[in-house]
Amino acid sequence: MNPTVSGGKPMDLTTTTQDVKAVLVSVLGIEDRAATIDAATPLLDSLPELDSMAVLELVAALEQRFGVTIDDDEVTAEVFDTLGSLTTLVEDKLR
Repeated sequence: MNPTVSGGKPMDLTTTTQDVKAVLVSVLGIEDRAATIDAATPLLDSLPELDSMAVLELVAALEQRFGVTIDDDEVTAEVFDTLGSLTTLVEDKLR
């Protein structure tokens, strides 16, 4: 069974990764580096823009974009390790 978002549109991992990346790039204002970001790109400690306040903004933006709730205990260094690990959290929430 494929995860869906509002409107019943099926989403695959590639689409979800692209959407999470778009939110990340927008929140951090790093449009100039968007082309270099993929699922394996390290986030924490690699993107200076991703400080504690930006993490909170990113979580709120992801919740709004995907219509999910991310609990405080899910906001961990492991989740924000790479774009792929962040996408996995979003995908799990969509199921």
